[in-house]
Amino acid sequence: MLPPVIAAVDGSPESLAAAEWAAREAVRRDRPLRLLHAWNWHPRQEDGEPATATQRYVARRCLREAENRARRACPEVRLAPDAQVEGPATAALLKACGDADLLVLGSRGLSGFTGFLVGSVALGVVAKAERPVVLVRAGEEAADEHLPDSDGGGSTRTRYRDVVLGIDLGDPCDEVIEFAFEEARLRGARLRVVHAWQQPSAISLGPGDVALVDPPERAGEWLGFLSAVLQVWREKHPGVEVVETVTEGRPQSVLVRAASGAGLLVVGRRTTESPTGPRTGPVTHAAIHHVGCPVAVVPHA
Repeated sequence: MLPPVIAAVDGSPESLAAAEWAAREAVRRDRPLRLLHAWNWHPRQEDGEPATATQRYVARRCLREAENRARRACPEVRLAPDAQVEGPATAALLKACGDADLLVLGSRGLSGFTGFLVGSVALGVVAKAERPVVLVRAGEEAADEHLPDSDGGGSTRTRYRDVVLGIDLGDPCDEVIEFAFEEARLRGARLRVVHAWQQPSAISLGPGDVALVDPPERAGEWLGFLSAVLQVWREKHPGVEVVETVTEGRPQSVLVRAASGAGLLVVGRRTTESPTGPRTGPVTHAAIHHVGCPVAVVPHA
């Protein structure tokens, strides 16, 4: 069987929104959807100790509720057998993620603000997962993936909103670019590729840097480089409309602004560990905390 799209559910509104998003994504990818619940692990439980009757009851209830929501939102979804796994939750989800095409997690939206309230479990999974992870905020609906209708209301019949890819031209990664092109292709959406650059100081210029004083000229150099990097992907995905943007500024700020009104933001995460352990990096960290649309974090070497 093809690797499934996995949605982790715990009965919370954010996890139910994640299950609905994952159902739609599974249909787009022609993959089965697997719903997964990690038992609440209590510190006084010994490793390998069977789950209590209460834990099993809660797990079944969470899985049934998520299944009903997924089927109502996306009747054509194919459901793989659901799963109950032992915690701690982060370790359980990381283990399950190894068999997934994609892992989808819920994260609470910040009331009155865009962005996510990201818990320790989601952060731990994003920082260590070997497969792409998508964070979906509570309240995310099918219409949010689409442009408004002519009256400004929500609709699922309009065109999909843009997929936005944040790219570092100092280290463009095939896995991240491929993921973004494929997501745009599956939706028939436009792909906006964004690179942020900063004017170097005199002491920061290296021997290979283009020491242009005029910012518009430097922006033109970066745009030409971006077009060259994307050329092979344009040829592989000729049906995907691509818009390339280079903007002067801090990458975190540029990317958060660029994702406003998007249907999906795609960012990368390096899998090589830093001396302090796995981390998401400042740009990805900003994205998962301050962007309102679903955020896909794609690991790469």
